[in-house]
Amino acid sequence: MVSEISIRSIQHYLYCPHRWGLLEIDKAWAENAFVTKANLMHERVHDSDRSYTLRGKTVFTSVSVYNDGDDYGLYGVTDCIEAAEAENGVSIFGSSKKYKLCIVEYKPTKPESAEFNEDDSMQVFAQKICVDNIFNTDCMAQIYYADVKRRITLPFNDNFDYYNSKLKSTLAEMRHNIVCGIIPPIKKSQNCSGCSMKEVCLPKVKTPQSVKDFIELEMEGTQ
Repeated sequence: MVSEISIRSIQHYLYCPHRWGLLEIDKAWAENAFVTKANLMHERVHDSDRSYTLRGKTVFTSVSVYNDGDDYGLYGVTDCIEAAEAENGVSIFGSSKKYKLCIVEYKPTKPESAEFNEDDSMQVFAQKICVDNIFNTDCMAQIYYADVKRRITLPFNDNFDYYNSKLKSTLAEMRHNIVCGIIPPIKKSQNCSGCSMKEVCLPKVKTPQSVKDFIELEMEGTQ
């Protein structure tokens, strides 16, 4: 049986494997304004006791999902699943009615140069693999970007093989690194400016500017 991996950690790994290693292997953590903003938004979305009807759809929030197949070994929580009645749909949560399902993942900021972030889309694809496994369906998936108040439908149906292959290879890399205790190196193209782990990952080091500074640094090191 494969070791289980949380869906959220996939997004961390694809955003920056080194950051993921600090979180997963070193158990380090740090927050900044971007992380706090995202956490506050998800607190409003994630309410396991909350389900409601919106535009004729039943919305279930904070749904726990999993896929324990040998190719995946995933678990996590979706922000919400929207269920629209449909004759060719599936039964959910013991209901006698049939529904078409759509995952909606909430993100605070839409990228400027693309419709969606690739690491975000892989996180949602992993959710889809779990939802489809539980409800025996082929659900849709969307990302809602709060800053532009816009939903983006993700192209999973047209590109399933690509996303599925990338998910499996990513999970294999992650498991290898976990078993071997490897923290991947920082990618040369990595943008670290807004990362909450920047001071942990790249701490500012005081460099001596004079003989006096050098001696003071040496003394600090012996204390």
